[in-house]
Amino acid sequence: MPPKRGRPTGSFTQHRRIDHLRSMLETHSTGLTLYQMADTLKVTPRTMRRYMKEVERLYELEPTRVKGGGQQIWRIPARELPRKVDLRRTQAYALVAARRLFASLKGTALYAELDVAVTRLIAVAQRPGRGPNAGLANARLEERFLYLPVAPKDYQTKLGEFDDVFQAVADLRPMTMLYRSIGGTTETRVHIHPYALVMHKDSIYCVAMQVDKQAMRTFLLDRMRDTQVETTGRFELPSDFSVDDYFQGEFGIWRSDERHRVVIDFDAAGAEYVKLRRVHTSQKLTAIAGGGVRLSMTIGSLTPLVSWVLEWGERARVIEPPELAERVVSELRRALARYGSPELSPKASAAKPSSAKPSKPRSSPVEKPSRKAAAGKQPGRTPAKR
Repeated sequence: MPPKRGRPTGSFTQHRRIDHLRSMLETHSTGLTLYQMADTLKVTPRTMRRYMKEVERLYELEPTRVKGGGQQIWRIPARELPRKVDLRRTQAYALVAARRLFASLKGTALYAELDVAVTRLIAVAQRPGRGPNAGLANARLEERFLYLPVAPKDYQTKLGEFDDVFQAVADLRPMTMLYRSIGGTTETRVHIHPYALVMHKDSIYCVAMQVDKQAMRTFLLDRMRDTQVETTGRFELPSDFSVDDYFQGEFGIWRSDERHRVVIDFDAAGAEYVKLRRVHTSQKLTAIAGGGVRLSMTIGSLTPLVSWVLEWGERARVIEPPELAERVVSELRRALARYGSPELSPKASAAKPSSAKPSKPRSSPVEKPSRKAAAGKQPGRTPAKR
């Protein structure tokens, strides 16, 4: 039995079909006949004419008669396509919600462009809709649907450096900079070909080729200074470059030829959160005793995992590799040592006997009943409650 044609039913079905029609016209530059479009969307020609009127609110549709008395073809003129992007209010709100993601870039040229775009999106989102709830259901939703960064950085002192890096990445231009070593004050003049910009955990990184070493590196914006873009030079982006090759899921931007099998056990409280997160593409979760979960994955660099495991506190325990477990324990000992009390050391606490007299343990009907109760208790019977 052929599918029933006519006005479709269901929530947002017409919106989806109109979006499909718009996509069809955008991708078929030579045009489509009215009946071709109707057959694809499984609607009648009459319904298709109504859909086309909706599309004409966004684009100018150009009819063309095929030579030899053929059918009329409809298409979107090429001049119309680059200038307009069709967005519904819900789509505009979704983009506006992420505007705070770039709050740390305020003052840069990129932020200025984003601010103009967001202002226009808000104007689209605030257009009155249709129906009895028009102007009521979405009132000021742009103030109530937000993305809140975890710990946004203040890059006000790095605005010039960011603009230079963004220009170099966008235009594929070489650049030089003074780059500070980790945790030190030594700066080295570095010549790079910047391939990509990445924002990870509210920090900005540049994935680039270091020219003198012919090696790929990731550079943190925080440690850049005196950036200079070559206005006349250009470089070619390698065809096999993929910024995804430098991701380790939640563990940041690290490129390593090493491969480590990592196994971490989480208790029942930690398992609740682990099950809801996808921290790495290779991860596998297995249930363990006590309601916990075992996380297994294959990672390159172990460095970012040390701080990640420490964030879980007593909820997580490294099973393998031993190197990762040793680094976590070493970090914990150094942290305890900063408090200046040897009693805080795990070794000292285990070796030092307690001066306080041990208190007599209280008997518990579940854990450790008294001798008298144990003697009077018959096997297989439970004392009656009075």
